[in-house]
Amino acid sequence: MILKGCLLYPLCSPRNKQRCARLWKIAYGGLLKIVTGSLLTFYVVLCLDGRMVLMSKQVPSRFMYPKEWQHLTMFILLTLNGCVDFMSKNVLPQRCVGLEKGTLVLIIYELLLLMVSHIKDSEGVELHIHSLLILVVFLLLLVLTAELWAPNMCHLQLMETFLILMMGSWLMQAGFILYRTVSGYPWQDDDISDIMFVTTFFCWHVMINASFLLGIYGFSSFWYHCFRPSLKLTGPKEAPYYASTPGPLYKLLQEVEQSEKEDQALLLPKSSP
Repeated sequence: MILKGCLLYPLCSPRNKQRCARLWKIAYGGLLKIVTGSLLTFYVVLCLDGRMVLMSKQVPSRFMYPKEWQHLTMFILLTLNGCVDFMSKNVLPQRCVGLEKGTLVLIIYELLLLMVSHIKDSEGVELHIHSLLILVVFLLLLVLTAELWAPNMCHLQLMETFLILMMGSWLMQAGFILYRTVSGYPWQDDDISDIMFVTTFFCWHVMINASFLLGIYGFSSFWYHCFRPSLKLTGPKEAPYYASTPGPLYKLLQEVEQSEKEDQALLLPKSSP
């Protein structure tokens, strides 16, 4: 947002310029999603005491471990999202940001469906925690869907970043509340004060994440304005969502702009005293 759509690349010596360009093009976010999703997938499969089976051998047979299978599906979706990001940035001949965004929207749709059914047998504190998480996922889904039609709006990108921060921090908070409480005493479902404090903690997360985002923006703005003369644009901008070959109208506009620049260069010496 500060650079108005430009990408800054790290300054490198001519000897290391190609190496820095190759390292910059690696999809680190996609690789991180693949590694994290794979580790969590293996954890869900191995954490059960018995073997993770889909249906019981009893008659009539019933589905087994519904929540664990939903967790497994969520982590597989995270891994697939990382695979798409990596393929788009490092495998395809040209990066397709539209494919990345479309895949992310589809995955968030599936995540919302899983979350809605995930709370069917929950109650009390657990139900309230998941309801607040569903609210964040739903708002993120609306923002990502709007980004498909308005990909370059800074306001949508800012809201997407904030909601992803909210989803991640609240998931960590939910893990401590449900499975490893800081005080050592479990939260009580029949105590209204516990449910009220869940909402209070959620509001604290909103304020902390907003302050964190504002701090990053402030530091980046300060750094850019103080060290702006030493920065260079050494690389091209991001590839557009739907790349197309330049048509004759585009070439004509380029020729007109070039001729205008030449005319201005010829007029400047005559007008100067």
